[in-house]
Amino acid sequence: MSPTLDEIRRAPKVLLHDHLDGGLRAETIVELARESGYSRLPTQDPDNLRQWFEEASDSGSLERYLETFEHTVGVMQTRESLVRVAAECAQDLAADGVVYAEVRFAPEQHTTTGLSLDEVVEAVLEGFRQGSEGRGIRVGTLLTAMRHMARSMEIAELSVRYRDVGVVGFDIAGAEAGYPPTRHLDAFEYLQRENAHFTIHAGEGFGLPSIWQAIQWCGADRLGHGVRIIDDISVAQDGSAKLGRLAAYVRDKRIPLEMCPTSNLQTGAADSIADHPIGLLRGLHFRVTVNTDNRLMSSTSVSLEFAKLVEAFGYGWDDLQWFAVNAMKSAFIPFDERLALINGVIKPGFAQLKWQP
Repeated sequence: MSPTLDEIRRAPKVLLHDHLDGGLRAETIVELARESGYSRLPTQDPDNLRQWFEEASDSGSLERYLETFEHTVGVMQTRESLVRVAAECAQDLAADGVVYAEVRFAPEQHTTTGLSLDEVVEAVLEGFRQGSEGRGIRVGTLLTAMRHMARSMEIAELSVRYRDVGVVGFDIAGAEAGYPPTRHLDAFEYLQRENAHFTIHAGEGFGLPSIWQAIQWCGADRLGHGVRIIDDISVAQDGSAKLGRLAAYVRDKRIPLEMCPTSNLQTGAADSIADHPIGLLRGLHFRVTVNTDNRLMSSTSVSLEFAKLVEAFGYGWDDLQWFAVNAMKSAFIPFDERLALINGVIKPGFAQLKWQP
């Protein structure tokens, strides 16, 4: 029997690619807008607002998709709002069965009312602490720099400054076309000198050159999305696959791919879940992980993403465990802590579900 959605929700899952400003509860957005005087929401009704976000994000354009964040970021400009949003994020992920998550956000986007970058980070860390307490989830934070801005070194230094209190890594995000990761090479070189971890959004809205630069010029530990690696793989009529040099390098080096199936459909990277490259890449044993990207915009959760893959590819418990272990292996926390979660939480949790009567 294929795993059901309810069963998948009980499985211990790992999430590596989730944006804090893309996962707010619609009710929270309305309340925070009212409290802060933010007047640009398309509607004040939470149900209608939730639907608006999903429809506005379903355009097939990464740039249009990114525009929806104006409203979520707009209500996340005070310490109180950041603490609340982060706490609710941890609560929602825990309720979905996530046992470890790395949630990213761009501190520079939350300073319009006078908060310093440090104050923004400290508010989010406090929210994660409050929301995860007693819920069986650990939340690490990735600090994101916007690739069209010029503050990546500042954010990289911020991530190193807070790495012992909850910040586990660094990221760059935003429209890929015209903003290659090499524009931020000084930040990546600094992070490497500091023995710090980082991932780079690459191969989502742009093709193989974005992935190549992220890995070979910038030294990324992981690839955010990386879905366009499929362009370097040719599949013959008999189903056999031939990997190009870049694809072979990514697979051989076990570079994790932070794949977000539903989001990739919305931004035009795939036409359907069944056509998503994740099926081929899983079959070729790339280090594939399954993620949400933006739970509000995609109206999704880790469990829903897994359920869609079960339906499209016939995956069973062994496949879902493989994805979860892949993600935990790829997390930016120490090896012994990753191993403890794999052997003490993830594998026993899946075994219990797999062999339940």
